[in-house]
Amino acid sequence: MSPHAARQRRVRRSVAAGVPLAVLAAIAVTGTATGAQTGGEGKEKTARITSTATLGEIPLGTFSNSLLPGTVKNDRGVDLGGIGSDIYPAGRKGEFWTVTDRGPNGQIKVDGKKRRTFPVPGFDPAIVKVRVTGDTVKVIDALPLTTSSGKPVTGLPNQEGRDEAPYTYDAKTALTYDPNGLDTEGIVRAQDGSFWLVDEYGPSLVHVSARGKVLKRYVPHGLKLTGADYPVVEALPGVLLHRKGNRGFEGLAQLPGGDLVMAVQSPLSLPDEDAGEASRTARLLRFSPQKQAVTAEYAYRFDAVDVVDPGEDDTSELKISSVVAVGRDRLLVEERTDKAARLQTVKLDRRSDILGEQWDDAATKPSLEQLDDPAASGVPVLKKRLLVDLGGIDGIPDKIEGVARVNGHTLALINDNDFGMTDGAEAFDKDGRLVDSDAETTVTYVRLPKGI
Repeated sequence: MSPHAARQRRVRRSVAAGVPLAVLAAIAVTGTATGAQTGGEGKEKTARITSTATLGEIPLGTFSNSLLPGTVKNDRGVDLGGIGSDIYPAGRKGEFWTVTDRGPNGQIKVDGKKRRTFPVPGFDPAIVKVRVTGDTVKVIDALPLTTSSGKPVTGLPNQEGRDEAPYTYDAKTALTYDPNGLDTEGIVRAQDGSFWLVDEYGPSLVHVSARGKVLKRYVPHGLKLTGADYPVVEALPGVLLHRKGNRGFEGLAQLPGGDLVMAVQSPLSLPDEDAGEASRTARLLRFSPQKQAVTAEYAYRFDAVDVVDPGEDDTSELKISSVVAVGRDRLLVEERTDKAARLQTVKLDRRSDILGEQWDDAATKPSLEQLDDPAASGVPVLKKRLLVDLGGIDGIPDKIEGVARVNGHTLALINDNDFGMTDGAEAFDKDGRLVDSDAETTVTYVRLPKGI
């Protein structure tokens, strides 16, 4: 987790506590509307922000316990946040489905080594429906993610030796791993009302009922996840076992025909972590819900990190956080760092499919991730075209993780505020209460000069 703060003007926050979920939404804040200038004769030449709306304070314990009573015993002063992992249109104007990630988490160094902390270990990831009205984001519904027997999935890591070890807020006491745990990121809704989510731990693709129950979790071959209280199927390429720590699936798109496209957030660690850190080649996978199988795989090439973010020189900071279907086989792909983001359009050409080729074999040398120029080595890298550089629009918050298409000229963006947490022991005061970073959850509408 990287500390960050929204680049927009601070906003007034209001408090809602002890109210039913249906009216948790009565939370208003003052937003801003800034952006690039329009061109001559009233015609827009650059992208601009048309409005922003902000989520106010909802105590995390109030939120979680209204869904599953007794889930959170002590929220340590943390408010609902992290719903910006993704955003998906809910049908009515201004309404969207969003999803939390695994919950408040941070890192603290102990004896020179970083430990992953979970200040609210009872938190259950949730699907959250919001309505954007003026400068306010209102929660109008929420679905807790549950196992087959109705228990919370939690956001805790799954497997010792593969996932980061979980600790309490102060990094002093180890917590128990949870095979049911999900670090949810992308979300889409199917025609039958069920949801599809992606998860970073497996990485995995998760099918969820219309009420939030996990129906099936698809994981890479060879993961050998045991003890989960829902069906687990090894249906994804085993090469995904080499995902970088905390960088599994992040983006998820639903094509018009129903197929899903999953984006691995970062290049795989093949053959090792150093190769993955230096690589600019990530992978997209196409999944058929009808066949319950991956049907295609694509190599996606990041731009150089200083092109995406002129203030950054570390290639490992490049990530794919959102993918959005904008046609039968066309996607928007968000390349970002924590401080900047660019949206590219790509076409999923059949000739670019690398599924089952040598690049899915972890023994291949050099690996796909080690190739300085994959295209020159015969790899059919997806062709892309820049749609918009969000870093060039004044007022865009940091850490945009969700993108939704509102119409042919308008996008809705949502940021991940990390539940107001930062890394380090100073994230909590002497009483174990959060020292809030003041980063807000914001939905930002952006008008594009050209159609999507």
